[in-house]
Amino acid sequence: MNLTDRTFNRLVLTALAVGFAALTAAGAMAVWTVSRNQDHAQLIEHAYQVNATIGRYQIQLERAETARRGYLLDQSDLFESEYEASTGAAKEALDGLQSLIRDPRQNQRHARLRALTRLELAAMGQSMRLARLGDLGRAQAIFDEEQSVRALFAIRALSEQMTSAQDVLLAQRNVNEKASLLLLYLVLGGAGLLLLLVGLGSAWAIRRYFADLASSRDALRDLNASLEGAVTERTADLQRANDEIQRFAYIISHDLRAPLVNIMGFTAELESATRLINAHFTSAPDHSPGEVPGPVRLAACEDLPEATGFIRSSAQKMDRLINAILRLSREGRRSLNPEPLPMNPLVKTVTDSLEHRLGERGATIEVEQALPEIVNDRVAVEQLFSNLLENAVKYLDPARAGKIVVRGEQRGNRAIFEIIDNGRGIDPRDHQRIFDLFRRSGAQDQAGEGIGLAHARALAYRLGGTITCDSTLGEGATFSLNLPAVYAGERIES
Repeated sequence: MNLTDRTFNRLVLTALAVGFAALTAAGAMAVWTVSRNQDHAQLIEHAYQVNATIGRYQIQLERAETARRGYLLDQSDLFESEYEASTGAAKEALDGLQSLIRDPRQNQRHARLRALTRLELAAMGQSMRLARLGDLGRAQAIFDEEQSVRALFAIRALSEQMTSAQDVLLAQRNVNEKASLLLLYLVLGGAGLLLLLVGLGSAWAIRRYFADLASSRDALRDLNASLEGAVTERTADLQRANDEIQRFAYIISHDLRAPLVNIMGFTAELESATRLINAHFTSAPDHSPGEVPGPVRLAACEDLPEATGFIRSSAQKMDRLINAILRLSREGRRSLNPEPLPMNPLVKTVTDSLEHRLGERGATIEVEQALPEIVNDRVAVEQLFSNLLENAVKYLDPARAGKIVVRGEQRGNRAIFEIIDNGRGIDPRDHQRIFDLFRRSGAQDQAGEGIGLAHARALAYRLGGTITCDSTLGEGATFSLNLPAVYAGERIES
């Protein structure tokens, strides 16, 4: 099979088109699969929230029961206060649980749990009232009633059933997220394989073309010396073929591997040519009036610059999006190295790096108290705080002096950090949306591609934590970072 110039050109251009299409399709599919993964992560977080709320309800109810027992023993005001606080917290947790659960069976269990809780709290309240009136005998009798004990045991069993049901949902959601990640890897792998096949096909075409060229050279050596004109003509043909080979080799070695780079380069050349044309048309009325028609001038001075501007901005956006996905992928593969982290020095390192921007905006960052120390990956935690603080500085309100507050506390085996600012705030409808990949809220007057908070939430998940936002538009925002006090290894969804 001999490759003609036209066939060779067609093969190379087809290879370029297929390679570019593979890159575009891989980018689009990667964005879609990452978005699906974010949705699965939200469902997993919801399951954790439900289990946490059930656990908080159980703890508060048990504390209320303990406080009642203590009050019946010595009628201490401390036990009475603890009883009132715990019963209120248990009711609040039960109400919060109703707003979280979505499964009809869980709703039925919740209704039974609310009825049992109402009975138990009524019995507890009656015994507390009798104890306050000094009728300790009747109060103790109510405390010892078998019906009250059975209700408490039923509450515990029902709570455990709800927790078990959520665990089943959580396991299924973990499986779905792993499937989503597998799909992402398959898409990227398929695109890479397609590019490899395109490269191999191009290499084969070049090799065949060089083989045909070598055959032509051998034929020329066998020609009669007297046919000098034919030899000269054939040599000229060969020279043109060599020039085309060099040109196509350049295209294959650069455009196929990085088509966006060439698009941006040629856009710069178009812009340069446009400036020359604009300069010519601008001076045309001075030396040749009437020679430049209006539509031609409009196309050269307005349409052409606008078109090249759109090409450049679109190529830059695609390049940024692809690079963003690659950065997220690389970060997801990095091994975590837990170590003890004194958080006050770590946060100070981050705030020092923002000193110049704070000075430009006339803003301050204040750490309210000693932050709890944790055991976790230093690089990832620094990235989390850097991202959240940079975000707070970026969206401060220029109409008032900027103030950012960092505070934290340890609650059991969790460390809760809050970054509070008095910036422009976030619409409540966007509190979850801002954590999605490539999604932003409010006026788009700041640089960015919408990956910062999505990256931060992905990091928080890897570290065993969560990020939430509480904000009112125009009044600032509070980002809460919930991390384990001691990192226990990567979760399945990371």
